[in-house]
Amino acid sequence: MGLSGWHILLLVIIVLVFFGPSRLPSLGKSMGEAIKGFKKGLDGDEADVARRESLNPGH
Repeated sequence: MGLSGWHILLLVIIVLVFFGPSRLPSLGKSMGEAIKGFKKGLDGDEADVARRESLNPGH
């Protein structure tokens, strides 16, 4: 039971009702920036783990 075309259409209508068409571009931009920041944070954590492992190879 996944998302069908009707589910996606219903979600779009709900978003339009709550936020209105004028706020949709700013909402999309904010969501994009949040996702970008989240991915950047994950990459930073992986780099930090690799750095710690190189400093303590036995542990």
